[in-house]
Amino acid sequence: MTYQEFLTTAFSPVNTVLSVLLILSVIYWLFTIITGLDIDVGIDADFDTDINSPDGHIHIPDDASGWLQFLKFLNLDIVPITYFLTLSLLLTWLGSLYVEFLFSFGIWISALLVIPMFLISMLVTKLILKPLNPFFREINHKGEIPHDFLGRQGRMKSTIHGEKTGMLEVFVGKDPMILMVRSKDGEKIDHGKIVYVVDEDREKRIYYVAEEIKF
Repeated sequence: MTYQEFLTTAFSPVNTVLSVLLILSVIYWLFTIITGLDIDVGIDADFDTDINSPDGHIHIPDDASGWLQFLKFLNLDIVPITYFLTLSLLLTWLGSLYVEFLFSFGIWISALLVIPMFLISMLVTKLILKPLNPFFREINHKGEIPHDFLGRQGRMKSTIHGEKTGMLEVFVGKDPMILMVRSKDGEKIDHGKIVYVVDEDREKRIYYVAEEIKF
C-alpha cells in the first residue's frame, strides 16, 4: 500500500468517520499527556446512562441491567473507559482499512461490516488489556477504599427514578469518580442535578442520593 493509497483508503466514504475519531483520540491523549488535564468525555445512550471521565472506573453492581452487565463482561468496571475505547477504535479502523483495501466491496457493505468489526475489536481489546487488569484493579482499589462518600455532593450523569440505577460523578480532591446510585425515595432525579449521597448498600455497592439532606 503506497502513501497515496493509504490516504485514499483512510478517508474513503466508509473510513472517514473512523479516521477523524482516531485523530481526535490522538489529540486527546497528546493534550492529556502534555497538560495533565482530563477532558470530560460522555457517551449518552437511550438507557439514560452517561459513562464519564477518562480515568474514572465504573462501579457495576451484580443486579445491574443487561447493558451494564455487558460493560462488566468487557471489564469496564476495572479498565478505564477511554483506554478501552481508544484501543477498540484503533483496531476497528485498522480492520476497516485493510478490508476496503484488499476487497472490492460496495460502500454499503463495507459500512455495514464496520459494526461486527467494532464488536470483534471490543472482544480483542478485552483480551489485550486482560494482563493489565491487576494493575487497573489496584489503581481502582487505592482510589475507592479510603474514601467515605456519605454526605458528599455530586452531579448526576444520568436520570434515575424508582429502582433505576444511574451514575453520579463526585470529586475527591481534583479526581473525578463515578458511583452507581439510586434515588433514596424513588423520586425522579434528572441528569445534571446536584445531589447528596445519603445512604449506601455496601453489599451491592450502590449509593442512594437525594437532592437535599433531610434531618
